[in-house]
Amino acid sequence: MMTEASSVPAARLRKPSWRDPRLLIGLLLVVASVVSVVALVGAADSTIEVYAAKESISVGQKVTVDSLVKVRVRLGDAEGAYLVGSAEVPADVVALRLLPKGELVARSLLGRADALDRKPAALTIDQPLPKDAVVGSRVDVWVSLPDAHNGFAEAKKMLTGAEIAELTQASTALGGSKSTQLQVLVSESELPPLLSALANKAKVAVVWNPGGKA
Repeated sequence: MMTEASSVPAARLRKPSWRDPRLLIGLLLVVASVVSVVALVGAADSTIEVYAAKESISVGQKVTVDSLVKVRVRLGDAEGAYLVGSAEVPADVVALRLLPKGELVARSLLGRADALDRKPAALTIDQPLPKDAVVGSRVDVWVSLPDAHNGFAEAKKMLTGAEIAELTQASTALGGSKSTQLQVLVSESELPPLLSALANKAKVAVVWNPGGKA
């Protein structure tokens, strides 16, 4: 005997239609997820290549592509202030201040040699320098002029807070006494008396000046 339950036709499963709201909601969720992932990846890779100093670059030293290295950094709105890796390094430019190794090259730190307000002057020092007297630090320069008795007059301070641009250790031909050759940055007005003292074979001494320019 056929029961009432068995006489009811079984419901058939229907393929979902593209008009089905549930399908549309699912597709929107997938699209939103993909967009979010793409945006996240894009934000994580928002770095650009910029130039940095391969080695320390002294004030007045010519800056070329060979003295730089490209690094990837995230600069945000400050991107325009730096020399980006996709740009050409300007020809015939020098460092307007010391660029330590690894420092990013800001466009404002590059310029023509005639834009420098200080010139490097070479000094030779016989006595050891203080350990704090390094490139970029400041020193006072004292000179003692020869006197009439084959000696030297009392030392006088010639420069205050001069910046060291370069340091080189040297020794005599026999490998005996050592001296230090350094270049300090001097303004135009300070150059004549210093050059005059050096031309008259004055003895030169430098003293580390932690306070910088007076």
